[in-house]
Amino acid sequence: MVRFGYFLTPEADPTRPLELARLADELGFDLIGVQDHPYQRRFHDTWTLLAAIAMSTRRVSFFPDVASLPLRPPAVLGKAAATLDLLSGGRLELGLGAGAFWDAIEAMGGPRRSPGESIRALEEAIQVIRLMWSDQPAVRFSGEFYQLGGVRPGPQPAHPIGIWLGVYKPRALALVGRQADGWVPSLGYATPEALSEGNRRIDEAAVEAGRDPARIRRVLNVMDSPEPGLLAELALERGMDTFVFAQGDEPADQLRRLASEVIPRTRELLERP
Repeated sequence: MVRFGYFLTPEADPTRPLELARLADELGFDLIGVQDHPYQRRFHDTWTLLAAIAMSTRRVSFFPDVASLPLRPPAVLGKAAATLDLLSGGRLELGLGAGAFWDAIEAMGGPRRSPGESIRALEEAIQVIRLMWSDQPAVRFSGEFYQLGGVRPGPQPAHPIGIWLGVYKPRALALVGRQADGWVPSLGYATPEALSEGNRRIDEAAVEAGRDPARIRRVLNVMDSPEPGLLAELALERGMDTFVFAQGDEPADQLRRLASEVIPRTRELLERP
């Protein structure tokens, strides 16, 4: 089943992000995504905002779209994610990014990594986070970038949190297929043709790793007012199963229009024989 979400801008306004989150929840959106750029002075901290969204909504799921791994140590990130999942009744998913805007990351005290280092660190982070969600009494990990020295993991999340990767290159797409639970590209950064190719690479890597490709979610960030016909094409012909709409200039009106017009019309097109 195709799902629909909203890509909420974490603007540092005292009330608007939470008002929009509550409206999205009331209108029946499935998902709220929040970008993670800690070095952006005009933005709230994403994890703090996600916690506030969790406490301000009842049914909508939410995720960092996507978390900046170089500024989020994975062991702590895993514990934070499990905590928020428990507090929200199992409504969190975890989007992860290998890193971007390296000057800003470095200015905030984070590491500057090459493309190859970024993907290796991302692969290690997935393993570390899952160890922190395990029921083992203590866990160890010795990697190139991250180490665990017998830490006691926990708490365990309320549901199996999906780890969704915001990546584009072939090696990273193969990582999605081998280890992750979802792919989060953005339309514009990826063309429709690139989505098809990306899904092909993910599927091949999943099969090679003995995994079912159908269990990997395909989450696409899209423009604020896409045509239902385009969304249906992206689902039926390009393999995407979730659409997260970018916040527009009049977000409250946009949310109502999406809920009353765009989403129902897209569902109609998808249900046609």
